[in-house]
Amino acid sequence: MDLKAVIAGAGMTRFMKYPDKGMKELSAEAVHAAVADAGLTLGDLQAAYVGNCAAGLVTGQESIRGQVVLGAMGVGKIPIINVENACASGSTAFMQACIMVSAGLYDVVLALGVEKLSHPDKLKSFAAFAGAMDQDELQEMIDDLAKAAAAQDDGGSGGGAGQNRSMFMDVYAKAARAHMENYGTTKEQFAAVSAKNSFHGSLNPRAQFREAMSVEEVLNDRLIVEPLTRSMCSPIGDGAAAVVVVSEKKARELAVKRPVSVATIVMHSGYNHADDEPDTVQLCAREAYEESGLGPNDLDLLEIHDASAPGEIMAYEQLALCPEGEGGKLVEEGHTKLGGRLPVNTSGGLLRKGHPVGATGVAQMVELTEQLQGRAGKRQVEGARLAMAQNGGGKSGNDAAAMVVTILQAG
Repeated sequence: MDLKAVIAGAGMTRFMKYPDKGMKELSAEAVHAAVADAGLTLGDLQAAYVGNCAAGLVTGQESIRGQVVLGAMGVGKIPIINVENACASGSTAFMQACIMVSAGLYDVVLALGVEKLSHPDKLKSFAAFAGAMDQDELQEMIDDLAKAAAAQDDGGSGGGAGQNRSMFMDVYAKAARAHMENYGTTKEQFAAVSAKNSFHGSLNPRAQFREAMSVEEVLNDRLIVEPLTRSMCSPIGDGAAAVVVVSEKKARELAVKRPVSVATIVMHSGYNHADDEPDTVQLCAREAYEESGLGPNDLDLLEIHDASAPGEIMAYEQLALCPEGEGGKLVEEGHTKLGGRLPVNTSGGLLRKGHPVGATGVAQMVELTEQLQGRAGKRQVEGARLAMAQNGGGKSGNDAAAMVVTILQAG
């Protein structure tokens, strides 16, 4: 997609559990930060796209989520469009904002992702994940996942999919076991992802977890479902992230000092693909490389949807960062750590920064924007000019329901 969109401002909250804050307060912090970063005011916004996934289930707020959170800070009249697209809600909202300024319909558009996912009743939080699957197939899926987990030597953790954990962890665990069997990937390599991202998260003041962990500590953490320990699974949390997207004309008017251009955004929906057909991540990546004229070797860093540690390793391969089956080797050799040839998830990723699902995609844009502007502090990738984000979620057949891949460019 030929886009003419520039990120002029970015802001976000720290991701964590906020028992005393709701979506209004979280949104206000992120939006005010992004608008101020752009050198604008709330009155300059011409439209807003608000990504949220779970408010209806967790808080009861349906239908007008964007109008509610933005109205609380005095933003009205302008078109406010609510976007719900599983864990890709935030990146979908960002995509729509970019399309609108590229089409010349607006010059200043807000993309906001916000989620209040934590709740005293964890079943409400887990229900939000269950809602991202075909409800007609849900119980059959739970039964199949439980049987597959119970067949593993997992210390009795085989049951509980959708009850004491998100069933997506069972989906990831099943895929991880297949990857181990097919390619010889080890549990230590999965743990290396979590250890790497914990180091990155320790450098990020907005990360939910800021303690660095060793591979051994990850392996010795509480088992969730074989082969995943707790620190190999993304946590439940709350937060908001926002970016102000402007047209190229507006960027020139504002004299944006460190503009970040959107090279391309590609979205695909899941389908029941054959084993020899590309999945949504591969489809998006191939299209993004083709449209931008870039390849994986041109990238300086990535933010990847590491909802589980094995998910990051598989994404390496799907995004063509390495040959199929060699993702474990890539992380084990340190290539995807800060200082390596292609740092991944410098924010700490979903595993350590956190995963308030509706906010995740926009938070990736915040991290990459700051990296490309050279203001990421201790986690700065030197000379970063090109960055990719991969964000997706839900389950449709044997694929993710929604997938988005974005390439950003400095200058």
